[in-house]
Amino acid sequence: MASHLEIERRFFLSEGATKPWKMDATASKIRQYYLHSPDISLEEFSLFYKSHKLLSNITPEQKNIFEAANDWTSRIRFRDEHATLTLKGKRAHSSAVELEWAIDVVVAEHLHEQMECPAVIKTRYLWTGSDGLVWEIDVFEGELLNLIIAEVELPSEEFPVAIPSWIGEEITGHHQWSNTSLARNGWP
Repeated sequence: MASHLEIERRFFLSEGATKPWKMDATASKIRQYYLHSPDISLEEFSLFYKSHKLLSNITPEQKNIFEAANDWTSRIRFRDEHATLTLKGKRAHSSAVELEWAIDVVVAEHLHEQMECPAVIKTRYLWTGSDGLVWEIDVFEGELLNLIIAEVELPSEEFPVAIPSWIGEEITGHHQWSNTSLARNGWP
């Protein structure tokens, strides 16, 4: 199950900070649509959203994890030319169980076009810190314009992190700043 555990720390950027991550990073456009999680169902080894089959390659381990939890946040993410279905369990400070699968882009687009789902749109920059950890810097668009959040995934909660000088207040565990909450509620 450890391979399905996401551990991350999240931060605002410092006011007036330089943005080295804009010059030295790879950027991707991301659209994330948040589904009504109670409408996600499992039949045998296939996942459905309402009557739409999303995928049919669930492993026995993933099936057990899915059945053991009942409080998922579910989203479809479009990044570049790919679509991903992610189910995240309830976050305990910096950790959450996460299941993730690549899904057919046409199926994902069809689903998102038929449903009204809360969304966030952002550009994500990947920047490697001095300690070798990869930071994801999300620059939000639309109603969340001017919001920038940086996060770093860690192998354990105690793992030491070299915090770049342009990082500001830590917001790890502040649920009102989660992407789900931002999509559903806008600015806190």
